[in-house]
Amino acid sequence: MKQVFHQITSVAMAILLLASTVSWTVDKHLCMGRVMDISLFAHAENCGMEISMEAMNNDDLQNSCCEDESFTIEGQDDLKLTWNDFDLDHQLFLVAFTKSYVDLFVPLEKLPVPNEHYPPPKLVQDIHILDQVFLI
Repeated sequence: MKQVFHQITSVAMAILLLASTVSWTVDKHLCMGRVMDISLFAHAENCGMEISMEAMNNDDLQNSCCEDESFTIEGQDDLKLTWNDFDLDHQLFLVAFTKSYVDLFVPLEKLPVPNEHYPPPKLVQDIHILDQVFLI
């Protein structure tokens, strides 16, 4: 079970790394304000209206009902982090967190007793007899 979980986690991390480093380009073709085609990584197909506008010998391109939109999401190029990239507050937090996390797993030889060095109180009277509380 542990092996399967480890493999699933490894595949998920690899897919996350691939998705964050690849640049994504989305291209949309709009005709009369409606989306006709959406494409990833390539140009969106035309709806055919531009061909009919050219056939009518309409040279006015500003009155065209079609338009293309595209936007690009840039991926990460620099994946190596160095210790100098962190400011002092982040470095202090990482050192303190690591120290406290590692100390959680240090085995204790003997559990500490908080009142080990204090003597017990001196009993003047037996409290069970004084309060008349007996275990039956």
